[in-house]
Amino acid sequence: MKIRGKQTIGENLLYVMVWSAIILVPVLNSQMMSEMHINLENVLIAWRQIAPYLIIFVIHNSFLAPRYMLRRKYGKYLLLNIALIATVFFLVDLYEEHLLHIMPEQPDPETTDTYRKVSFSNLEIYWNIVLGFFMTGANTGIKLIYQSMRDEQKMEALQRQNLQAEMDYLKYQINPHFFMNTLNNIHALIDFDTDSAKNAVIELSKMMRYVLYDSGREIISLNRDIQFLKNYIELMRIRYTDDVDIRVEYPENLPEQVSIPPLLLIVFVENAFKHGISYNRPSYIHLKIEYADGMVTSILENSRHAGFPERKSAPGIGLENVRKRLSLIYGEKNYTLDIREQPDSYTVKLVIPTLHA
Repeated sequence: MKIRGKQTIGENLLYVMVWSAIILVPVLNSQMMSEMHINLENVLIAWRQIAPYLIIFVIHNSFLAPRYMLRRKYGKYLLLNIALIATVFFLVDLYEEHLLHIMPEQPDPETTDTYRKVSFSNLEIYWNIVLGFFMTGANTGIKLIYQSMRDEQKMEALQRQNLQAEMDYLKYQINPHFFMNTLNNIHALIDFDTDSAKNAVIELSKMMRYVLYDSGREIISLNRDIQFLKNYIELMRIRYTDDVDIRVEYPENLPEQVSIPPLLLIVFVENAFKHGISYNRPSYIHLKIEYADGMVTSILENSRHAGFPERKSAPGIGLENVRKRLSLIYGEKNYTLDIREQPDSYTVKLVIPTLHA
């Protein structure tokens, strides 16, 4: 509705400007011809000659074009347009004949000159009809141009809505997947460490607050996203022993306007805990987040143990959705996602530009 309103205002403004110029031309011409003052009589005669075209334009612009031409009822439009133009100029011709009958039979030169000044047009009626067709054709062309602009903007708006809907779907598909794993972790804690399970519930509540109130936005402050990662990592620390070396490095005092899409980095961290931790072997997870020159770089490395199931380059719902979201948000070449597998390690490097509200 907003797009249509703006386009309609622009179109109507164009018409007002054109007709204002047409109406002012006789005034300016009279001023230039008389030099000293405006000849009001000549101006009024010129306006009478313009009046039939203005009447045709108003009816065509407000009724014929939108109701028939723009709705592709071309046959009815053509017939009604011919009828409109012919009727208006036929009535003008009748009016001029009426003036002839009320004028004296042998008018003097001054009276004849007066009649000519009263006449709507000095052209033959068929020339008036031709000019009428030219004017309605120009009006139709302008309307088609603005209609095309409206259709294009509607299509762009629809594409943006579809893109946003797809990104929301991908983002919220991650949430149940993430919480399912987290609840499984808490369930495992309840059996052997009730206090740790209680602390895990507290950490989970902090994370749910983020998901409910912050992740619904298109972008989120990097500070808040890092805090979300810290809450998740603290939740995981409760479950694992000191044999797991967990390190997190991130920049301090980040400007609040440094923003990224929410729920991107958590997928990599979650997969690191899921696939990189062994209960009977030393394991590690090292996460490093950097910010420089408008780019956020995340490097996550975790241990890999023999006997663990092999992972593909994009396993599970989480990583596949991240790839799709990155492609939708940044395009194919505006980000870097590098996943490398070694015999004893698994490394994910993500480089994305910051976003602005």
